[in-house]
Amino acid sequence: MKRFAVWVLTLLPLAPAAQPLRLWYDSPATYWEATVPLGNGRLGAMPDGGVKNETVVLNDITLWSGGPQDADIPDAWQHLPAIQQLLATGKNVEAEQLMARYFVCKGQGSGFGSGAKVPYGCYQVLANLGIHYDYGDDSIATGYYRDLNLDSALATTTFTLGGTQYRREYFTSFNSDVIVIRLSASQRGKVNVDLGVTRPESNSPATINDGVWALNGRLTNGTDGKGMRYTVRVAIRTEGGERVGTGVRHADAAVIYISAGTDFHNPGYIQTAQQRLAQAMAHSYAEEKAAHIRRFRRLFARATLTLGGPSGDSLPPDRRLAAFAGGGQDNGLAPLYYQFGRYLLICSDRPGLLPPNLQGLWAHSIQTPWNGDYHLNINIQMNHWLLEEANLGELNQPFLKLVEGLVEPGEKTAWAYYHAKGWVAHTITNVWGYTSPGEGYSWGSFNTGSAWLCMMLWEHYLFTKDEAYLKRLFPLLKGSADFYLGSLVRSHGWLVTSPSNSPENAFRLPDGQTANVCEGPTIDNQILRALFGATIVACRKLGHDSLRMACEKAMALLPPTRIAPDGRIMEWLENYTETEPHHRHVSPLWGLYPGNEIGQGDTALEKAAMATLEARGDAGTGWSLAWKVNFWARLHDGDRAYRLLQDLLKPIYATGVNMRNGGGTYANLFCGHPPFQIDGNFGGAAGIAEMLLQSQNGYIELLPALPKAWRDGSFSGWRARGGVEVSLQWKDAKPVRAVITSMVGGRYTLKIPGGTRTLALKKGVPTKIDFE
Repeated sequence: MKRFAVWVLTLLPLAPAAQPLRLWYDSPATYWEATVPLGNGRLGAMPDGGVKNETVVLNDITLWSGGPQDADIPDAWQHLPAIQQLLATGKNVEAEQLMARYFVCKGQGSGFGSGAKVPYGCYQVLANLGIHYDYGDDSIATGYYRDLNLDSALATTTFTLGGTQYRREYFTSFNSDVIVIRLSASQRGKVNVDLGVTRPESNSPATINDGVWALNGRLTNGTDGKGMRYTVRVAIRTEGGERVGTGVRHADAAVIYISAGTDFHNPGYIQTAQQRLAQAMAHSYAEEKAAHIRRFRRLFARATLTLGGPSGDSLPPDRRLAAFAGGGQDNGLAPLYYQFGRYLLICSDRPGLLPPNLQGLWAHSIQTPWNGDYHLNINIQMNHWLLEEANLGELNQPFLKLVEGLVEPGEKTAWAYYHAKGWVAHTITNVWGYTSPGEGYSWGSFNTGSAWLCMMLWEHYLFTKDEAYLKRLFPLLKGSADFYLGSLVRSHGWLVTSPSNSPENAFRLPDGQTANVCEGPTIDNQILRALFGATIVACRKLGHDSLRMACEKAMALLPPTRIAPDGRIMEWLENYTETEPHHRHVSPLWGLYPGNEIGQGDTALEKAAMATLEARGDAGTGWSLAWKVNFWARLHDGDRAYRLLQDLLKPIYATGVNMRNGGGTYANLFCGHPPFQIDGNFGGAAGIAEMLLQSQNGYIELLPALPKAWRDGSFSGWRARGGVEVSLQWKDAKPVRAVITSMVGGRYTLKIPGGTRTLALKKGVPTKIDFE
C-alpha cells in the first residue's frame, strides 16, 4: 500500500484536472426524460424540480404484474423433425408456417411487448409523490438551479422567490433503504407544503393515519387478477411549524421519508416497509445523508477517468450534447458519461435483488415499453458489459441469481420443444422464469440467448479467477452445453442450430420470398464456440472429462465464421441478402464484440468485419450505436469509435418508437432507443472503457483505440481479465505511468503502442511501471 500511495502522489501533479461529475439544469424538467434518476438498487426516485408543483416518480425494482406460467406447447418437439427437414431443403417459408402453429409459446406470450395485463406481465411504475408548495407569493422564481451529483448520489434544487432562497435535497438511501427529501428555506417559517401519493390504475386512494400516508394495491397476474401486492408509506418530519391535514405550515424545514415494498419473495412486505420508515426517522437527517454517501462511495469511488482538454460543464446537458454532437470538443463529457453508466449500474443493481431491466430501475408508466423485461438477444447482456471492467464485480450476483432461476423452467422448455436434456431460454424472459419461445416465430425462436447468458457470467470468472464462483457457475455451463449437444443437427456437413434466427433480421430467398427462420446463423455458431470453449476450460479445472470431450467434438463441427463474396461476414449459413441492409442488430459480429474470435490476428476476418460495419452504416437505435462504439474499439480504430460516440451522444427529444435511426441521448443522459432503454447507457460506457483498456486476447492492452481528441488522460481502479486492477496515466497519446495489481498473482503480458512487456506479479502487490 505504501508503494501505491507514493505512486499516487507522484502521478497526480501530471494528470489532467478532474471535471465535475454532475448533471445540472437551469429550469424544471418538463418531461420525464429530463428528470434526474436516483436509486439504491431497489427504490428509485425521479424528481422534476417543479417550483410550485413537483412530481417525484417512484419505483421498486421488484414491482411486476403477471406471474409464473406454463407457456410451453406440450410435445412441440414432435413437429421439430418436419421443421428441420424443410429448413434443410431451403423451404424456409413452409417451415415458418409450421412454426407459427407449433413452435411459439402457448397463450399470449409477452403480448407483443404490451404484456401488462397478460400472464407474462410488465415492470411498472410504483407511484407518484405530488408536492404542492405554497409560498404566499406569486412572484417568479429566480436563480433556478437543479442537479444530480454522481459522486454522492444526491440531487438538489435551489431558487429564490420573494426574497427567500429555497433548497431541496433528494436521495435514495443506501443506508436505511428509504427515499429522503429535505425541504428548507433561508428564512424561518417559509416551508408550506401539501403531499399526495397516487398511482395510475390504483383503485384505492392513499389514506393518512397518525401522520403517515399509506398507498396499498395489487397488480393483475393476467389470470384471476391476484398478482403482486405493493405498499408505499410516506411520513414527514418538521423543524418548527405544524402538521396540518395533508402537509405542513410555517416550518423552517421538513424532511419527507418514503418507504415502499412488494410481496415479491417477501410476504411480510408491509411490516418491512414500516420498519424501514421507523429506522430511517430514528436518525437525524445529517446522519442519514452522511451514511448514505459513505455506503454509495464504497462502490462508486473505486474507479476514475479523467481526460485533458476543454470541458463543456458550463452548459446544461441538452445544450452540451448538441455542441458535442456538432463537432465541438468536450473532453469532460466522455468521463461524465462513463461514470454515469457506473452510477446507473450501482443504483439499479443490488445483490439479493434483480438485475437492471430494459429501463434499469426507472419507469413512469403502467405499460413500460417492451414490458421493461429482459431481452436475451443482446439487451440484458449489454446491461452487464460495463460491470467487470468498471470494478463492480459483486453486482454480478443478481444476474447470476436470475439465470439460475431459469434452469428449472428451461429444462421443461428444452424437453417440450427439442426433446433434449439441459436447459434453454429463448428471446425474452421476466422475473417469473419465462423460457418459452416468443409469441412470434420470426424473432421468438432465437435459442442461443441462454448460451449468451452463460458467456456473460463466464466473464466474471475471467476477471476474478474466483474458483468458488466457477464451481457455482459450472452447473449452468453444463446444463447449457448439454442442451446444445443434444439439439444440434447435421446439415451440409456441420452441426447447426435448427430452427433459429439472426436476431430480428430477415433475408430474401432465391425465389424472392422473405424469411427469418433458418439453420445455424453466424451468431449462433460464434456463441456456441465460446460456450463449448468455456465449458472445456471449466471441465479441465473441475475434472469432467466426458463432457469436455463431447464439447471438443461438437466444437470442431460448428460452422466457421465465413466471408461472403462481397467481402462481408456472412450472417447466415447460406449467403442470403438481408431485406434491411442497415438493420440495428449487427449479429454476425458477435465474435468481434462481446466475443473475441475476430481480432486475434486474422486480418481477413477483421477486414470483413469492417466491411460489415460500413455496409450497416453508422445510424441506428441508441443501443446499436453503443454496440458499434465497441466494435470499432476492438478494431483499434479510436477515431471511428469516437465518431460513433458523438452519434450516440446527440440530443434527442422523441419518445415514440423508432426502430432504425433515431438513437441518441435525452436531457438526463438516458439513452434513447427511442424510447428510453438503458442498455445503450451501459454499452456506451463500456465502449469508452474498451477504447482505453482491453484484455480479451490473453494480454492486457493499454490505449488500444485512443482517439486523437484524447491525447492526455488517466484512469484508475479499472479491472482486466486475469484478476488484475489497472491504473494508467498517458500524455501526448503515449503511456507515462501505470500501476498493475494482480489479485491472484502470476505472469502477465502487457501490450502498449509500440511493444510488449512481460510482468511477474505477486498477489496483491501493486507494481509501478514507468514508460518514459
